[in-house]
Amino acid sequence: MPKFMSRNDLLLFAGFSLVVLTMPIWLAPFGAGYPDLLQRFMIFGIFAVGFNILFGLTGYLSFGHAAFFGVGSYAAVWSFKLLTLDAIPAMIFAVVISGLFALVIGFLCLRRSGIYFSILTLAFAQMSYNLAYSVLTPITNGETGLQLTLSDPRVIDAAVGQGFVGQPVPNILGQQLSGYAGFYFCAGFLILAFFIAQRIAGSPFGMMLKAIKSNQTRMQFTGFNTRPYALSAFVISGMYAGLAGALLAVTDPLAGAERMQWTASGEVVLMTILGGVGTLVGPVIGAWIIKYFENILSALNDNILARFWSFLPDGVADVLVKVTSKFVGDGWHLTLGLAFVIVVIFLPGGIMEGVRRVAGLFRRSGSSGAKTAPQTQPAE
Repeated sequence: MPKFMSRNDLLLFAGFSLVVLTMPIWLAPFGAGYPDLLQRFMIFGIFAVGFNILFGLTGYLSFGHAAFFGVGSYAAVWSFKLLTLDAIPAMIFAVVISGLFALVIGFLCLRRSGIYFSILTLAFAQMSYNLAYSVLTPITNGETGLQLTLSDPRVIDAAVGQGFVGQPVPNILGQQLSGYAGFYFCAGFLILAFFIAQRIAGSPFGMMLKAIKSNQTRMQFTGFNTRPYALSAFVISGMYAGLAGALLAVTDPLAGAERMQWTASGEVVLMTILGGVGTLVGPVIGAWIIKYFENILSALNDNILARFWSFLPDGVADVLVKVTSKFVGDGWHLTLGLAFVIVVIFLPGGIMEGVRRVAGLFRRSGSSGAKTAPQTQPAE
């Protein structure tokens, strides 16, 4: 009887879970231990893990995944408005709606491959953005965004006699999902999403996806129909994006068209490439790095830099403040761009390639040490 998980997979999952659950502790010295940012780490980690199932395993590069992210947000907010403020029904509703939307888009886009597929996904995403922004305003509330109000029907909450005072806030079993409670709620979904992705990657279905990426033409020549597998990967990836969008609506109960812009789609591509395409942990690391830059480096100003360089002589400190100020604050994109260029040039496989290289050096040094150990010579 085959094992449910191999020893390496179990260690990877346990290590990943431990790192995620202890983030408030080990990120505190880096100024990133506060709940709002930690929640974004979890949400965009889920987004990147799902995108990697399509791009990393199957080889289909989508430039329109933000459409599913936005649809998940809208679906969750409508669940809060019409049904209940409980987060679980909203999550289920968002995942189902995003999956159905991905099924339609994927069925059309997967008629083409390569750059044509990418352009088609971008076109559908931009159409979705424009529909949400200016056409479907009764559903999306246009540029203002969809928000919760006291006048929302919430039929399930009304049926059980649950009332609210002040601004409605999503909850789970009556517990508000704010602060660290919201972080651990999102962390649980990230760990679950990682576990499912890990099982997909190691399953026969995952092997088929990797074969499609390796040589789809050869598979088609042998008479194998690859399209159902590619469509399944597209739908699963879209459901992950919808889950991430729903979680963002849970932590920030607002859904706007800006979440569907092409820049949001490009961001998840950068996250995946930066961390390592096709790896399990890499996209999550890439998401964390980009969100760290966006929220921490963008908040640095000249006063903070002056205090940081205060141990140097005044003239040198002033020069360094002037130089480094170009890479933080409003210029944090420059730092991100430089990091991305360095990774692409020197680590084409992303940050995880660097991790593998370092691990390989340690293994080689250990094996060479074992080989050079003194050996007992036979007596003559």
